[in-house]
Amino acid sequence: MTEHLIHVQHPLVQHKLSIMRDKATSTAQFRQLLREISQLLAYEITRNLPMTTRSIETPMQTMDAPVLDGKKLALVSILRAGNGLLDGVLELIPSARVGFVGLYRDEKTLKPVEYYFKVPTALKDRLVIAVDPMLATGNSSVAAIDRLKQAGAVNIRFLCLLASPEGIARMKEAHPDVQIVTAAVDSHLNDHGYIVPGLGDAGDRMFGTK
Repeated sequence: MTEHLIHVQHPLVQHKLSIMRDKATSTAQFRQLLREISQLLAYEITRNLPMTTRSIETPMQTMDAPVLDGKKLALVSILRAGNGLLDGVLELIPSARVGFVGLYRDEKTLKPVEYYFKVPTALKDRLVIAVDPMLATGNSSVAAIDRLKQAGAVNIRFLCLLASPEGIARMKEAHPDVQIVTAAVDSHLNDHGYIVPGLGDAGDRMFGTK
């Protein structure tokens, strides 16, 4: 059984995250830091990818060299904030297939409402990494994973920047087979379902909207 939650405490991850939390950090800097931190988190979430070998010619001799095995993995952005993580991970894994799940949170019920869904083919044969900066109530994340499983995905991991204890518990209850990789587990959710101390609304800070 894989570990359900991996909290990445690498010094570079924690330093960059602290700058992102600061409300004085500009939109441009926030966006750049998110791209950088996503690559560091991607390093962790792809640690156990299947490998094989193929014969290559180095300048010195022939060798059996390690390469990735299986179908190209699929990155699925939970819109809109997921795109910030997606961009950074794609720089690291440019051959990945990409999908999108469009969800917004009803501010009264805190329940997710789907408005878009487009994912790669043959999900059952791919590692699927769903990305969303915030795992808050967990409702949107659970709904996104529900849809990915309906589309055939069986090997799913979830990558986020911040997670709340409530969101982690909600995901574990609904999808115990989905590993969560995060840079921070924060204190709690406030009455509006936002992570505390958090960093505010990731989408707004990334795109400069309110």
